Amino acid sequence: MSTLNSQIIQMQQRLKLLISNYMVLKRENVQLKKEIAKKQTLLTEREQLLQTLQQQLDVLKLSKDSFSEDEKSELNKRIETYIKDIDRCLSLLNT
Repeated sequence: MSTLNSQIIQMQQRLKLLISNYMVLKRENVQLKKEIAKKQTLLTEREQLLQTLQQQLDVLKLSKDSFSEDEKSELNKRIETYIKDIDRCLSLLNT
């Protein structure tokens, strides 16, 4: 009987330790999820900043008097991409 009691006590101690570890991991998981959300927000902001800076660079290039052929083709590709995006947005709004 005493061995059964000692086994039960050991099981209870292990269960308490397991629950304690679970709670620690659960808090850590919540914290990591918050950190991921912050990083994703920061990444989105940086991507928007990069896009804005790229557009400003394009404007500066447009303000130059002369373009190389590569710059012209790159600018045309970018303009076509913007037009496609605008068309896609308009079609989504119309549906």
